[in-house]
Amino acid sequence: MTPPPHDTRPPYQQAADEIRKEIKSGRLKPGEQLPSHRELQERFGVANMTARSALRVLRDEGLIYTVQGRGSYVADAVVTQDGEVVAVVEAKSSKRPEAAKEAGGPAAPDTSEATGPYAETLLAIRDQLRTLNAEVQTLKRDVAELKEQQSPGKPTR
Repeated sequence: MTPPPHDTRPPYQQAADEIRKEIKSGRLKPGEQLPSHRELQERFGVANMTARSALRVLRDEGLIYTVQGRGSYVADAVVTQDGEVVAVVEAKSSKRPEAAKEAGGPAAPDTSEATGPYAETLLAIRDQLRTLNAEVQTLKRDVAELKEQQSPGKPTR
């Protein structure tokens, strides 16, 4: 990514803006895995910590979530008919929702104080579904690799 010469914002904010645009445009869909830190480093020409900072900004805004050891994923979003992201439902809310508003993005709803008899169960189920989604994507990649190894013309064992 070559930033415009007049853009004086830090590189992590520029990278976060690009990813945010992809999420809001629908190019990156809810539940879809984001590129790895290394891929983001190469794409934006930034250091590892800069890529991590960009993802942290998006996580604080509630646009993405991270599954330990699996990667970062686009959060579930409520989108209007004109494509505007108006709310992001996040199981682990940002500790600083005001930071997301300052950054120009939607703040994650504070679900840490959800009420009702089923709120805690629903949040636990959402976390389990996200972990399963990450595992499904890993399995899909593994299956694709196996199919590639067994493509016609290659002897199978």
